Amino acid sequence: MQILMTGGTGFIGRRVVRALIRDGHRVSVLSRQSPSDVRRLLTSSVRPVQSLNAINPSVAFDAIINLAGEPIMAKRWSHQRKRLLLDSRVGLTGELVDLIERLENRPKTLISCSAVGYYGHHDASEPQNESSTAGSDFAASLCERWEQAARRAESLGVRVCVVRTGLVLHQNKGALHEMLPPFRLGLGGPIGSGNQMMSWIHSDDMTRVITFLLNNESLKGAFNATSPNPVSNREFARALGRALRRPAVIPVPAIVLKLLLGESSAMVTHGQAAIPERLQEAGFTWEQPEINSALRQLLIKPSYF
Repeated sequence: MQILMTGGTGFIGRRVVRALIRDGHRVSVLSRQSPSDVRRLLTSSVRPVQSLNAINPSVAFDAIINLAGEPIMAKRWSHQRKRLLLDSRVGLTGELVDLIERLENRPKTLISCSAVGYYGHHDASEPQNESSTAGSDFAASLCERWEQAARRAESLGVRVCVVRTGLVLHQNKGALHEMLPPFRLGLGGPIGSGNQMMSWIHSDDMTRVITFLLNNESLKGAFNATSPNPVSNREFARALGRALRRPAVIPVPAIVLKLLLGESSAMVTHGQAAIPERLQEAGFTWEQPEINSALRQLLIKPSYF
């Protein structure tokens, strides 16, 4: 297939690009970085694209994979920051659908990321599947608008898969990487009450979800990209402590995070138990469905990209 990707230089995107090229696909990557930097970061096989407007309408893509989005927890959510988060998700996705509309040969498939934050805040007794309703906080509203922007492509005859991503675990990138220093010093522990649920997925399984949806043309709609076994934050901290052979009992008070992160702290002091019901029904199998074995695999036999 000829595939256009956004977010291809991110830590999830890089793994997906390598998997696609390994499978024989030709990949174009939209990036603000220079073409030489994109090829150096990924592979000389990719075709860098610096602007959607530079794409000739006669170019034919079989699929578009949209993984772009400004990191949601990188800074406090000021009004300006919220606008940037919206533009990097909703705005860019809308531009991709505009591109699809003007292409002479429209792609068959659009795979567009969202997040389990779509469901808002829930306790452990309320698991969420793909038919659960959207929450009412900023993150949920952001995800809902993001998905609506992608689903506009359905009216153009495109199969749309919306991927509601959980916490993607990789030892060198993302949230797990940020957690490792205090846990390695024996200073890690649960956040707040520790009862909030964490919907997580191993980075290898995340890559496999994207390629699974790409290759199964009968699948469309929303899919929770999570392990079928969500855990509480306390369970996650204990599992990480065991994997590192360190104690994990020092709690992080919720008020400290509130002072540091402001409104965005709710994303770690609250949670949701998102169940990947539709992937299960479609026959997807997880290589790392359990948190203990997933963390051991990442930390004992690490992958470096």
